[in-house]
Amino acid sequence: MTIKTLMAACATIVVFTACDKYLDITPKGSQLVRTTQDYYDLVAYPNRGYPINNFQYLVDDQYLKESNVIGLTPNINTINFLFQEQEDRVSQLSASSFYNQCYKYIAQWNMIISLVGESTGDNELKTLAKAEAKMFRAFDYFHLINVYAKAYDASTAAQDGGVCIMDKYDLEAKPVKSTVQQVYDFIQKDIDDAIPHLQEKPTNPYHPSLAFAYALKAKVHLFKREITEAQAAAEKAMQLNGQLIDLVQYEKLGGPSKTPIIAENNPEVLSYMYVNGYTEMNFGYSYILSPELTSMFDQEDKRFSLFYTKSNASFLDIGAGASYYNVKYTAFFFPTVGLKTPEIYLMLAECYARQDQFAKAINMLNALRKTRIEGSKALLAVPATRKETMDLVINERRRELPIGFHRFFDLKRLNLEKEYAKTLVRVFPIVNKTVEQKTYTLAPNSRMYIIPFPLDVMKLNPNLRLNTDEAVPF
Repeated sequence: MTIKTLMAACATIVVFTACDKYLDITPKGSQLVRTTQDYYDLVAYPNRGYPINNFQYLVDDQYLKESNVIGLTPNINTINFLFQEQEDRVSQLSASSFYNQCYKYIAQWNMIISLVGESTGDNELKTLAKAEAKMFRAFDYFHLINVYAKAYDASTAAQDGGVCIMDKYDLEAKPVKSTVQQVYDFIQKDIDDAIPHLQEKPTNPYHPSLAFAYALKAKVHLFKREITEAQAAAEKAMQLNGQLIDLVQYEKLGGPSKTPIIAENNPEVLSYMYVNGYTEMNFGYSYILSPELTSMFDQEDKRFSLFYTKSNASFLDIGAGASYYNVKYTAFFFPTVGLKTPEIYLMLAECYARQDQFAKAINMLNALRKTRIEGSKALLAVPATRKETMDLVINERRRELPIGFHRFFDLKRLNLEKEYAKTLVRVFPIVNKTVEQKTYTLAPNSRMYIIPFPLDVMKLNPNLRLNTDEAVPF
């Protein structure tokens, strides 16, 4: 066994033992990664978490209970919720679970990519393990670059500060920060390298499927506004897996209380990742939908009636018009940060809209809405302009993809286009009458959309500094 392989085994023991109950990845007694099968099994990582608490309230879709804001010492949640751009965010972010988790996963993918070739086993399995690890590495870098850097702008991406690219298994590396363009190039190369070797139906749902790969490829192209390429990739993903749950029929079967759909049985899921973990959606108070988003659901929309409520005063302020998720995780798996099939429909609708194919865009939206909304309100009429069609697509994305990264990322990318840029407006408080009600706004070009790197990481790596003009306290 080489020194690098031994280091990999030791790192695996420390970092990945939580997977043992799902994956028999470590031979009993030795605790070492030896074979190609061991490395392939390491790709499947149940319970991957991507905490959104550093930025979840910088959107118009989430809300905070008034008692979690009024009278409290400012914290990162209240600063973001009230859009307080001049507050010191940097000192608030001494560490970041999101940042640490992403790079921990990247270290795992790098270990597989770097070392699987030296392992004992089938060469085809080595190729598959490396391809799958590259797909997940692309996924993690896509999220890092969209949290910590400016949204992709072709005219400035080669100069805009990005994140550090770790492309090798090196426990002591202190990499320099790459540009947004370099990170996107790296992501796209990983995806394109991986796709020819992936399986349509992997051995278990924690490995990346070909449909997942094409969906992620489509998303990356879409965020770069490479519409022709995004459409082609999304159409391929749709051919591989376009399954939808008919929520209208699901309600008639009794919904989650009568017909549970747990994680592994949700046909819409393309990748299993979470905000906090497998049980995350039971933390209702953490995922309050804003009055604005709540008001966007029609009464006949099963996305709301099956899963949300306005009635529990423990979790929200009655009368504010907000709502929260109210279904046990054992009754329904509600994906938040991974990819799922409805997003393919929405990406295709956006591609068609941006190419002035309005009827095709609306047909795609209606195909999705017919499985969500009962009756005639499910079907949208075809607008006459690109702006009207895009507005319908954007609003449908809000209804279909709440809570995780989606709205935050959408606001960032759409704010680069004057037709779709939005100034967020928050009137607060709504219910409490003892505190002066104020209106808070967040401009489309606010630096708050670029999250500061955590202080502990910047202290360890002097090559890494903020992508904003905020001060670092050292």
